[in-house]
Amino acid sequence: MTVRNRIFRTGMALLIGVGVLTACSSGAAAPATASASSKPPQSPASSLAPGIPGSAGVTPGAAPATESNPVGDIPDTQAFVEYTPAQGGYTVKVPEGWARTDTPTQNGGASTLFSDKYNSIRIDTTAAAAAPTVQSGESELTSISSAATGFTPGKVTLEQRKAGPAVLITYQADSAANAVTGKVVAQDIQRYEFFSSGKTVALTLSAPLGSDNVDPWRTVTDSFRFSR
Repeated sequence: MTVRNRIFRTGMALLIGVGVLTACSSGAAAPATASASSKPPQSPASSLAPGIPGSAGVTPGAAPATESNPVGDIPDTQAFVEYTPAQGGYTVKVPEGWARTDTPTQNGGASTLFSDKYNSIRIDTTAAAAAPTVQSGESELTSISSAATGFTPGKVTLEQRKAGPAVLITYQADSAANAVTGKVVAQDIQRYEFFSSGKTVALTLSAPLGSDNVDPWRTVTDSFRFSR
């Protein structure tokens, strides 16, 4: 074998060896790359609890569940109309559409009841020698406690309304039994007592316990005024 042929064969062997090493190197790297790509990166949001905005399974812009109002809430759309009794000497706004019941009282006064389910507004008119006070209201609260069932006392305060000062008596008590179902519910009760020219007019506002009627009751009590 000539020196030239020996050099040629040695060169060819070196080239073949380099090719084999390159192929082996490529084959080892391929499985590693495939293994890494088979596990997609975790999103930080996937670790959040279900139901929290941004969590998996939460639809962006989904409307929240609507909570129904407690029994006794007067709707925001409720209309009010003025009520002026023929001989009552006052005017007050009451919810439109509520049932009305008039009852004469033993002392020559009058009692008018506006009601809807377990909501009610009772208006009592009585002759009085002097304006009610916080002290007289506390005495009334004691009398009420002996007659009411499920009674829980509240407070007696002096409140300012558009018609002037009024004694406010608050307490909780059971309602009268429903004429159809016989059901009785616990009620929040507010009694406002207004006075003018020897006459007291009391507005007693009743609603099921937990009802949110702050605005409607304010509309009623702020609308009250003596007409003569």
